Amino acid sequence: MDLLKKCLEKVVDHSSKTAKEQNGEAAEDEAEYFLTFYRKWKNDRLELIDSTYKAIPRFYNPLATANEETLPVRLREDARSLFLQHQGQLLLNSEELKNMCLILDKKTSLLNGEEQQYLNYLELSQVMATSSQKCKKYFTPSIFAQLLQNDPAAHNKVGIVGVLNYVMRKTWTQQSRIGLSLYDTTGLGYLKECDLENYISELIPNLPQLDGLEKSFHSFYVCTAVRKFLFFLDPLHTGKIKVQDILTSSFLDDLLELRDEELPKDAQEANWFSAPSALRVYGQYLNLDSNHNGMLTKNELAELGSGTLTYVFVERVFQECLTYEGEMDYKTYLDLVLALENRHEPQALHYLFKILDVKGQGYLDTFSLNYFFRAIREQMLVTGQEPISFEDVRDEVFDMIKPVDSAKITLQDLLNSGHGEILVNILIDLNGFWTHENRDARPVEEPSEI
Repeated sequence: MDLLKKCLEKVVDHSSKTAKEQNGEAAEDEAEYFLTFYRKWKNDRLELIDSTYKAIPRFYNPLATANEETLPVRLREDARSLFLQHQGQLLLNSEELKNMCLILDKKTSLLNGEEQQYLNYLELSQVMATSSQKCKKYFTPSIFAQLLQNDPAAHNKVGIVGVLNYVMRKTWTQQSRIGLSLYDTTGLGYLKECDLENYISELIPNLPQLDGLEKSFHSFYVCTAVRKFLFFLDPLHTGKIKVQDILTSSFLDDLLELRDEELPKDAQEANWFSAPSALRVYGQYLNLDSNHNGMLTKNELAELGSGTLTYVFVERVFQECLTYEGEMDYKTYLDLVLALENRHEPQALHYLFKILDVKGQGYLDTFSLNYFFRAIREQMLVTGQEPISFEDVRDEVFDMIKPVDSAKITLQDLLNSGHGEILVNILIDLNGFWTHENRDARPVEEPSEI
């Protein structure tokens, strides 16, 4: 009787379900059965083919770091060191360069007495045959053709000045590559921030222009120098720079220019890596740090330069840049200084565009321009100046930049226009705005007395 009752309950329960529910349950059961059967069939098949398929092999072996005292690391370091040492021995040393200059001068003086002396390929080959064996790789037919193209007035000859410049530049580049590669701890062709710091730290004693720096300032100098490499050569903040990029930039030339003991004062002031420049930047940072805690607040940063940066721009800097509990450290400050002092450079415009892009939408529109220009207007009112209509400024900006989209200014539009620096000036700095507004002003000449 109980069994019959239970059967009747199941029949009633089953009949109460809709056809849709019944079909759904049947589909789920079928899918589960198929997956169970497929997994069993696949495992059995793989077991028959190769039992190792059950174990996934290692497909990535991370490179051991230089700090690890293991045999592969030591072997790699010693092999790279020997290779670089061998490459250095293949370069012309100072004596060999001097000897080559003397042979070239002697050869050309016998051929002609002209002020600008030239040699054809056969004559140059004869010179190289009597010079060091290392010189032969510098004067292949293809290299001679390249030097010939750079001097179209030579009439199938190359000037000895061009030859010497090429040899010295080639030797310097290879020496620099070897020197930088010694600090490439991974051996993959790039330097990390710590590698650059070690390179510059050990280079300081070989730069006479830095002899006057106190040792306590060396760490700040290294930080100042490294930031320029990272700011311009690592705009994506990957934390590493290719050795090739360092060699092709002018920064290494500027740094090694400090080997000149008689470097003019104006050249030192224009060189970011010079002692006066580094002391200027660091001294400016200390002067801004009014509470002497080693960090900058928004109010302290607002006094940068002539104190005419708008509070809106300063606020956006602290929103977008790395800070520590609302305060800015020296490295972040250096990035900002490099951007403000090089506003015409693409890397600086990329940095500043991110700050101007308030809504993070990848372009500047009327709202973004007005957001920053309101602060300029407020500064003008505070200083008693007559404010200018935003509509006039907006129209002038769009006419100047000429964006692809008439309502949006992208970073590429700024770069293409060549006026990105002007746009930045009129939006973030009152002095920059007035400099642009009064660009056509000419001083009125006083009438001469009769």
